[in-house]
Amino acid sequence: MRKIVSGASLLAILLITASIGNAAPAPASKSAPGTLVIVFKDGHRQSFSLADIERVEFPTAGSEGAVSTSGPSRGHFFGRWEVGDGSGSTFYITLQESGDAMRSLGDVHGKWVYVNGEAQITWDDGAEDAIRRVGSRYQKFAYKAGKSFTDVPDNVTSASNTTSKPI
Repeated sequence: MRKIVSGASLLAILLITASIGNAAPAPASKSAPGTLVIVFKDGHRQSFSLADIERVEFPTAGSEGAVSTSGPSRGHFFGRWEVGDGSGSTFYITLQESGDAMRSLGDVHGKWVYVNGEAQITWDDGAEDAIRRVGSRYQKFAYKAGKSFTDVPDNVTSASNTTSKPI
């Protein structure tokens, strides 16, 4: 009787192994080298050629824009920035990780967000500044109250982060 049970167990194991071996393989990714495949929650996939992609952006909580995977990161903007006022003098803009901003010119408070690779600051007095990387340097783009970041700036000056290690 023992030999029959052992033989039946062995047969069962062989049948299970055979059925697993004959199971359809998981569908192979249809991506080729140099492609990005996005898998959606419903399971469908979409492929993109990396040669056609300039950057990948992810929306961030509390901002109107997107985070870019190319260029400077949000962390590059933390700290105290020395910027021009458009008249030959300088002042400081401090950008905190919390999203708060302080401007030494007029001691004005504001909020800043990281949008499309730049720091966009909206001041409590209605003015706006953007700190952008231009080539290998940073510049401050100033906009008077009533203007937006897409308008022609009122002045563009150099900007440098004076914090040795951004906050």
